[in-house]
Amino acid sequence: MQIKVSALQMKMTDGIKGYIEEKLSKLEKYLSPESEVKVKVSAKKERQKVEVTINSVGGQIVRAEDVEEDLYTAIDIVCDKLNRQIVKFKNKIRDKQFNGESIRYENLDFSNESEDYDKDYEDQENNIVIERRKKFDMKPMSPEEAILQMELVGHNFYLFTNQDTFEINVVYKRKYNGYGLIEQE
Repeated sequence: MQIKVSALQMKMTDGIKGYIEEKLSKLEKYLSPESEVKVKVSAKKERQKVEVTINSVGGQIVRAEDVEEDLYTAIDIVCDKLNRQIVKFKNKIRDKQFNGESIRYENLDFSNESEDYDKDYEDQENNIVIERRKKFDMKPMSPEEAILQMELVGHNFYLFTNQDTFEINVVYKRKYNGYGLIEQE
């Protein structure tokens, strides 16, 4: 497991870095050695924010963040969230067998979310401002696998390539429970 720690608007001390690595090392039993764990720590007045993204070669992404007054408390909460998400994911995979190879628990090699682009892009004709761009690789997977991945990243929707049709689909959480699937016609 490769841990990359970065700090924004604060100085990263060896103590903080060591504490983060110690807490995240407890997740090693779930992750492969090639897993990449990105940790962003930032501070603004009384807000200490910790964001952790675990990327896998298999295409799964697990993400958690928390904001607290105490940095060490935020680190503890984020690590607990990640542990719960990974265990929940593991149990769902164990309980439900998928035909595709896009999710296989023993091969959970977390690393596939690409860089965020915070550059502003302005469309000259319509004055439409795109404030953030995000690119990621879409592995073919079933809608059920996409729902699991959506839950892991904590989003309300997830864009993926359908393993049966090889078309771009979207799964989303419906307002009053359940999930929806958007397919091309």
